[in-house]
Amino acid sequence: MSVNNPCLTCGACCAFFRVSFYWAEADDAGGTVPVQLTEQVNAHLRCMSGTNQQSPRCRALEGTPGEKVSCTIYHLRPGTCQAFDPIDEQGLPNDACRRARAHYGLAPLDTILPPTEVPAAHNQGTIAR
Repeated sequence: MSVNNPCLTCGACCAFFRVSFYWAEADDAGGTVPVQLTEQVNAHLRCMSGTNQQSPRCRALEGTPGEKVSCTIYHLRPGTCQAFDPIDEQGLPNDACRRARAHYGLAPLDTILPPTEVPAAHNQGTIAR
């Protein structure tokens, strides 16, 4: 991953979408996600605290979207965060990433990075909007 990785300054996905995942990914059920950072959505789903509201923002997100951010539980994050890829199979920014970045006034990734530097697998969030 490039030192110029825009995901390290973005964080828009973590402060735009509900981050939902299977309940057993929480550490009280044998998973890795700290249960104190989750909320129950229904019998089968949990979400990251702070993301199930009108103006979502994951409690594990540290920093200011668009400036400098990090995930305080990066190595423990849910599978949906791990699976979120800002770049689709064709090497283009995925629409969810584009929408989240636009919400924060950030340029789409394809307009700020040459194709060889677009991050192929930086995962910090998931979509549910």
